[in-house]
This record gives sequence, C-alpha cells and structure tokens, in this order.
Amino acid sequence: MGMNDEQHETHDRLTGLQTSVKNLSGNVVLVGDIMLDRYIHGYANDLNSRAPVPVLKETKRYDDVGAAAHVARGLGNIGLDSKLFGVIGGDESGKAILCALKDEHVNCSGIIELDGRTTTVKTRLIAGREYLISNQQLLLRWDIEDDTHIDTEVLNSLTDKAVSEIPDSDVLIISDYGQGVVTDENALRLIKTAKLANVPVICDPKLTGLHRTFGADWVIFQTRGLDLMAKRLAFNDSSEAAKMLIKENEWGHLMVVQGEHGVTVYTKDEEVISVPCTLSEPRGVIGIIDAAAVAVAAGVNLGITVKDIAHLANAACECIMSGTQNFTLTARDLANRLGEIAWSLQISQR
Repeated sequence: MGMNDEQHETHDRLTGLQTSVKNLSGNVVLVGDIMLDRYIHGYANDLNSRAPVPVLKETKRYDDVGAAAHVARGLGNIGLDSKLFGVIGGDESGKAILCALKDEHVNCSGIIELDGRTTTVKTRLIAGREYLISNQQLLLRWDIEDDTHIDTEVLNSLTDKAVSEIPDSDVLIISDYGQGVVTDENALRLIKTAKLANVPVICDPKLTGLHRTFGADWVIFQTRGLDLMAKRLAFNDSSEAAKMLIKENEWGHLMVVQGEHGVTVYTKDEEVISVPCTLSEPRGVIGIIDAAAVAVAAGVNLGITVKDIAHLANAACECIMSGTQNFTLTARDLANRLGEIAWSLQISQR
C-alpha cells in the first residue's frame, strides 16, 4: 500500500522544507526581555524526613541564555542574523549572558547594561530516579527578578535604535516576558514602524500584555495560554476564543504550540491548520515557544505558505521535545527532523 495524495503532498512539503532550511539567510530585529536560565540536574530517590518533598542529589548544572536571548541564539543557529535589543544588569549573570551570546556571534550592540540592576535568573531543578534512564521531570523553578521599572530614557534609547533597524530587516520579533523592556508605548511604535516598512511582526506575548501585540502578523501561544484566555472570555471552545482574539487584536495568525499534540494555526480568514506531533515519547516542553518563534521567522523569511510554516514549527518543537540537545534549535537538527518525519510517513505506508 502506497501513500495517498494527501500523504504524498505532505511528504513533498517536508522534503522541500528540509532543503530550504539548509540555505537560510536574512536579518531579524529582536526586542524583548533577556534572562539567564540555570539548570540543575540530579536524582530524586528519597523524600525529606521532615517534609514531604523530594531530596535532589545534584549531578550537574549549567547556565544558558533565556527568553529573547535564547531566541536570538536559535535564529543564528539556523542562519538568520539577529540584532537583539534588551536590558541586563551589570552583574555576573548579565556578563555571562553577554559572553555566551558574543561567543555565538550574536549582535549584542542593542543590549543595554544597567549598573545596579539585577539580571533575571530562572533556576530549574530537573530530576528522575537514579536507575531510570528516562522520565526526568521538573521538580521546582525559582526566579530572581528585578521589579523596579526601567528608566524611560533607557527604554526610549533602546526603542529608537531598534526602530532605526526595522526598515532594513526581514522580520521583527517581540519577546515579552513582562520584565519591563516591552511597554505599551514602544510596542505600538515598533509594530507601527514595521507595518509602514512592510516587515512582518511576530509576537511571543505575556497574556496580560496582549494589547501590546495589536496588528501583529503572527502571535504564538502555548495550549495553556489559549485555554486560559478562553475561560477569561467565557468560551467553552478554545477555537472560538482564538477567532475572537484574532479579530479583536487584528492579528494575521495565532499559532498554538501544543507539545505532544502538535501545532495548530488559526488565521484571520478563519482557516484552521493542525499538524500532529509525530514523536512517540515527547520528553519535555522547555524551549518550544522559542523554537516555534524561530521557525515562524524562518518561514516568513522564506515566503512559504501558512501550512508550510505550521509543519516547520511542529518539526522545530519536535527537535526540542526529542531531548537530543539542550533546548536550542539548530539548522542541522531541524533539517534532520523534517527528513525523519517525511521518511516515517513513507515507511508507514509500505
């Protein structure tokens, strides 16, 4: 039994994308919050004798760039040059972020280092039983954040520089984690500038900041985000909430990243495109929103169809969930994953 017409179309789509992602180039303006992600791995074999909490036996730890910095690195890894605009503190964590980004040739000229400000650090404890190979899970996350407002002059300077770069770029990405870099005023200005220059806008928003995404071409949610918005809007059906959000905010597309359930894209024309996850054992979802943002930027830059972008984003998320590398997308992983999905589709019909 061979593939039917729809399967042939999907196979050809995937192999075409596999070729395209190997030859990416373009310029991205990226504005958003910058953080340091710290991961502590170990074994959790026992409970504490004084409280019903697991005891972690640490085996390794490492730091990684997070939030907008993580997106910037992903963009560079697949062949897109980004200029990152954000704020860090003049502390060791901030210096570690700068060092890591510069080592990977990310343009950091738009990053403002503020003495006296604390860089956001998110620490995750990840553990499993000592004699089990898989089934590691997140035990705890704790955050170090600076809640003081960023000075208006600093934000205006940052925005001025970003705005000046947008007309010569191929994509604008706004990565808003609610840490103060993205404000009502500068988001409006950034998106307006991009619209006038015909530059596509991709937003990864905090749910409380959806008004800062008005007019965006692509907005990215996780499933939980859309479900929460459906409850707030008193919808029983999340798809109806998606349609209303698109209409009210004048978005072009809403991409919902669903982990083990794949990716769904809702469009302003009320088209719904769903791509299922093909992994038999997805291992985690840390970093899939960033991977999806990178994939959408690549797809927009390539000028491919919405359906192609949905397949590209799903493959990017599968790269992260496969657990083959540390939550960061690379061109090689993405191309290989697209090839593997196409191959498995072909083999399953033999």
